[in-house]
Amino acid sequence: MKYIGIDYGTKRVGLATSDDEGRMAFPLRVIPNSKKLVEEIAAICRSERIDGIVLGESHDFKGKPNPIMREVVPLKEALEREIGLPVTFMTEVFSSQEAARVTGTNKTNDASAAAIVLQSYLDRKNKHVSAGRMIYSEDSGHP
Repeated sequence: MKYIGIDYGTKRVGLATSDDEGRMAFPLRVIPNSKKLVEEIAAICRSERIDGIVLGESHDFKGKPNPIMREVVPLKEALEREIGLPVTFMTEVFSSQEAARVTGTNKTNDASAAAIVLQSYLDRKNKHVSAGRMIYSEDSGHP
């Protein structure tokens, strides 16, 4: 499955995609946050042949939603309605800061942050898949 990762910001939105197998995330681009955001993401999903969407979820240190979530939750609902693909939240703790640390401060930081969020999701998803396969192999007596 191929995924798109989204790092939502009030001015800019970072996008990342995975490989076709859903194992590695790569920064894709940064687009301006506008009234056409959902339409633009839908077009990218079609052109990139996306199967699932991962949307960064922002919380404070106490685990409570940050104010930006007032915009992110309606975006999730609009994406699900307009695109018809599943949208999964993934915590984005310090993704922007980590992207800036790794790549420096530049115009692609938001896409790099989206790749960090998406890679976290892929790692978690693939760990569960791998664990399930290992249990199956052990139960069946196959190496």
